[in-house]
Amino acid sequence: MPDFRVPNPYDALPDLPALEVTSESFAEGETLSAPQLGGVMGVEGGQDRSPQVSWSAGPEGTESYVVTLFDPDAPTASGFWHWSVANIPASVTSLPEGACTGQDTSGMPEGAVVVRNDAGFKGFVGAAPPAGHGPHRYILAVHAVGAQLSVGEDASCAFVGFNLFGEGVARGTLTGLFEQ
Repeated sequence: MPDFRVPNPYDALPDLPALEVTSESFAEGETLSAPQLGGVMGVEGGQDRSPQVSWSAGPEGTESYVVTLFDPDAPTASGFWHWSVANIPASVTSLPEGACTGQDTSGMPEGAVVVRNDAGFKGFVGAAPPAGHGPHRYILAVHAVGAQLSVGEDASCAFVGFNLFGEGVARGTLTGLFEQ
């Protein structure tokens, strides 16, 4: 992988047992393809389809999962949140590609809460780094949680992350790349 200016933000969080995270949409370090690119952000051919993701079951005491997609390399002081889904039932260990497509969240499991991304809507926005800014990392994270999080549908992705602190019981990540 290229040498990135910003460290992996998950390295600064408390260590947790590892979940194995895989995707049929992309492999670790692989370039994202059109379905996961940001059509609503002007990327030609982008489809704003959430990636397929599977994960190993969390440890005993897991009550729910949170799935997020974050770009730490966005030219902001806070990165860019593309997707955050809280309170996925503990019985679910995978989501199909397109469970969220743009603002259509109808493919999400019952009880899951999709919150507002940094593009300003509830749903999935694909990769759309500024042209010429270099490669960006898109970190797909799955968090096993020992509770149902108290987050409303008007919450932000960062608020979900804040509420994960102290509630997470395991975590796994998978990183895709894209540049324009």
